[in-house]
Amino acid sequence: MPKKKRKPVFKPYYPDQLSLLPPSLDELIPSNHVVRVVKEVIDKLGVDPIVKKYSGGGRSPFHPKLMLKLLIYGYLSNIYSSRKLEAATQSNIHYMWLAGMQRPDHNTINRFRSEKLKGVLKEVFGQVVKLMLESKLVSLKRVYVDGTKLEANANKYTFVWGKSIQNYKEKIKDQLVELWDYTQTVAAQEMKDNDPTYYEEIDSEKVRRTIQTINTALKDNPNVDKKKKEKLNYAKREWPSKLDKYKAQQEILGPRNSYSKTDHDATFMHMKDDHMRNGQLKAAYNLQISTCDQYILNYDIYQNPTDTLTLPDHLKEFQKLYDNYPEIVVADSGYGSHENYEFLKDIEAEAFVKYSYFHKEEKQKGKGDKKYPFKPDYLHYNKEEDYFICPMGQKMEHKYNTKRKTKSGFEQDISVYEARNCKGCPLRGQCHKSKENRTIGINHALIKLKAKAREKLLSDQGQKHRSQRPADVEAVFGNIKQNKKFTRFNLRGKDKVQIEAGLIAIAHNLAKMAKN
Repeated sequence: MPKKKRKPVFKPYYPDQLSLLPPSLDELIPSNHVVRVVKEVIDKLGVDPIVKKYSGGGRSPFHPKLMLKLLIYGYLSNIYSSRKLEAATQSNIHYMWLAGMQRPDHNTINRFRSEKLKGVLKEVFGQVVKLMLESKLVSLKRVYVDGTKLEANANKYTFVWGKSIQNYKEKIKDQLVELWDYTQTVAAQEMKDNDPTYYEEIDSEKVRRTIQTINTALKDNPNVDKKKKEKLNYAKREWPSKLDKYKAQQEILGPRNSYSKTDHDATFMHMKDDHMRNGQLKAAYNLQISTCDQYILNYDIYQNPTDTLTLPDHLKEFQKLYDNYPEIVVADSGYGSHENYEFLKDIEAEAFVKYSYFHKEEKQKGKGDKKYPFKPDYLHYNKEEDYFICPMGQKMEHKYNTKRKTKSGFEQDISVYEARNCKGCPLRGQCHKSKENRTIGINHALIKLKAKAREKLLSDQGQKHRSQRPADVEAVFGNIKQNKKFTRFNLRGKDKVQIEAGLIAIAHNLAKMAKN
């Protein structure tokens, strides 16, 4: 006999029935939820620097701690849009609980982020780190430094290049010289009392005066070529305004080689891409961080793509935050420069910083560079008599000393050595391309610093720090970019981008605190 099917009995469900006592939001949030860590930490912070940004009178604003909690928890939860944060305060119990059921709109949230946190969020970040220090979660004595490029909120096709500006100015200068020389041939009498008024460095006023001189000389001359007259009219109409535009663009550029028209502070950088060897060129910022045990201790935004030029300023910011420099600094080969080694020595930090070719030297194990054995680094040097030996065995004697400045203005002492006679040498084509004897410039101070760095890197402590560095600082970037999907800034301008970097850094630290 077939078994009789039982009728299902569902749990009672009365969505329209009112509760005698409405549930508390606090009861709905687990005791170990990360949102509680955000509230607890922010409640301990002093927000006087933010309060000073408010002016009295008018409608009462939302409390800075409320706004700070919403933003930080938003960046922790991968919500970066002010509109989405506004929606969350109306539908998400975590945000409703943090806001105490208050509902700031997206304009209020965005103004607080862009204006009230400007110039003061770094101080708030420092307070968070000091709380972690009190809990013995971090140490300020040891830091791992690295950088990554994050895309700017800018149109990648609206760019200005420094080289292009210079080329356009040179083109105007050459055409101006051509017009002047032509005028000298067809109106020599009118030009006899005029000295050339074009210059090595042209500007709109100089060009305007020169065009006026040429125009006066050719004004009533019937022999003027029609095309030259058209070029002169074009020059009078266009060149001064173009030079004014180039001047304004150069002021925005400063020492950089490019900027975006939609975010003047963003510089075009090669972004890492699995499908392209050198990466795609995009408007971006260089985010530098210092970490310890995967907690962020310091962050900074830079406009130059290379890490080499960022280390001194980054460590000075560290000292400004915590009144001391770190005792141990660990970084990869992107930071191994003469200036950086000298700076680390000056602040008495124990540095474990690689230099370029460090890994190649390890692979070759003293055999020299097989790909390019003529590299000065691998030539034999006689320290007592101060000369090098070239690959053919002849001496390269010291000729003179000179100075060399880096992009940052750091001055290096360079010793120049020259081979006695390269004529008829069978290795000349491989050794150098100069028509004269080969010369090399040697920075002896840097060689000594590299030797000292190599000794430290190969020590037991150095190997320990080298293996820890990628697991410490690169893991943080992996979390920010992959887990949090934060690969592009939402705001424009360096000051606002700096705020976003601070928010993502605080969010990262609080999320990690919640796991411990």
